[in-house]
Parts: sequence; structure tokens; C-alpha cells
Amino acid sequence: MAGPCSVESSDQMRLAAEAARTAGASVLRGGAFKPRTSPYSFQGLQEAGLKILQQAGREQNLLTISEVMQHDLVPLVASYVDILQIGARNMQNFPLLVEVGKSGHPMMLKRGPSATLDEFLLAAEYLMHHSNAKVLLCERGVQPLDRSYTRNTLDLNAAPVLKEISHLPVIVDPSHGVGVSRYVPAMAMASVAAGADGIMLEVHPNPREAMSDGAQSLTPAQLQVLMPQLRAVAAAIGRSL
Repeated sequence: MAGPCSVESSDQMRLAAEAARTAGASVLRGGAFKPRTSPYSFQGLQEAGLKILQQAGREQNLLTISEVMQHDLVPLVASYVDILQIGARNMQNFPLLVEVGKSGHPMMLKRGPSATLDEFLLAAEYLMHHSNAKVLLCERGVQPLDRSYTRNTLDLNAAPVLKEISHLPVIVDPSHGVGVSRYVPAMAMASVAAGADGIMLEVHPNPREAMSDGAQSLTPAQLQVLMPQLRAVAAAIGRSL
């Protein structure tokens, strides 16, 4: 999975989708409703952003994923994207989990930054409680002891443990896991080596001008270099990516 944190414009998403497809990704990510710490930060293009994401995905034959933040927005977001994402802040937003589960749509649940693995799996049970088993688990980093160097601490233990104690596919998001683009390739390769079924990467045509999370976003050129390395790691442990 690859793409920018936020959908900003048609041109931006077209370039991001081209980069994702050229590198061999299968899912295009992009946020339309953005939960931000500050109310003055960019909050996303909302439905207009979903339309842009959908069009970019269709043009490059990519599946699409975007976050849904409120239970009443589930039908709207599901009408535009292939996979509904529940963000880390909403991992235990139980009314939202129930509505997303009822939708019948494929879902990706991100682990909360202070959540135990048992709490994570119980949140996934809320999604599956309504006969919807199309759930991906996503490790995206936990609260760090030291924020001097990275945004979060990527819990690579989670990948092999979750694969042992659950039947659900495990995605790892090293972009949020470390929050610094120069560390993302190493942690992406480590995630594959740890057994992740997929990787979610933030990729922006021009990270310096990104309206959110530019510091952790790879450029298209960096993605092109990284993808063969990820496949080589997967091949070395007898897996495909």
C-alpha cells in the first residue's frame, strides 16, 4: 500500500498513483478526512478528496484505502473506496467499529499507540462480530520512551506474534512507526523479515510541500529503490510480496 497521508489535489494523487503502480504496489492510500491534533491544521478535502482518490485508483488499476472517522460517515466513505481504514485514534471507538463491521466492506484496523495486542484483537472482534471477516490488522508504532529521534516505536514483535495467535493478515506501517523518512526503508525491510503480509508506506510527489506527514513520506524515486529490496527480503525467507 502506498500513497500520501492526505489527498491534496488531483495532480498530486495522479502522480502518487503512477508512482505506486510503477513500483508494483497494489493499493493506493490517501486521507480525505484527517484527524489532526490541532484544529487549525489541514483537515482534508473530505468527499471531494474521496472522489479524487477513487479516480486516481481507477486510472492506475489500484485498489484504494482511506480512513473513516465517524460512524455516520461509513456509507459515504465505503461508496468511494475499496478498504475502510480505522485509524489508531479510533481503535476503541466501538460505535464506529460496529458500523464498519456491519458495512460488509473490507477493513484495516490500526493498533492504538498504547494498546496491548489483546486489546487490539478484541477491537478486531468488534469488526467481525457482524459476520464480516475481511479484516487486516495494522501495526503502526507504539508510544516511544524517547521522542528525540523518532515519532513512535515500531513494535516489530507484533507481526510474528499476531500471526501466531490470530488468523488475520498483518500489515505494518513503518512510516507512522518511525515518523522519519530516512529510517522508513530499514524498518520496512525489517517488517517483511518479521513476517508482515504487507507494508503501508507514505509516498508523496513532493514531501517538502506535503500538507501533512511530509517528514515521514518517501519520494516516488525512493519507493522505486525500496520495492526490489522488499521483494528480495521476502524471497530470502521464502515468501512473496
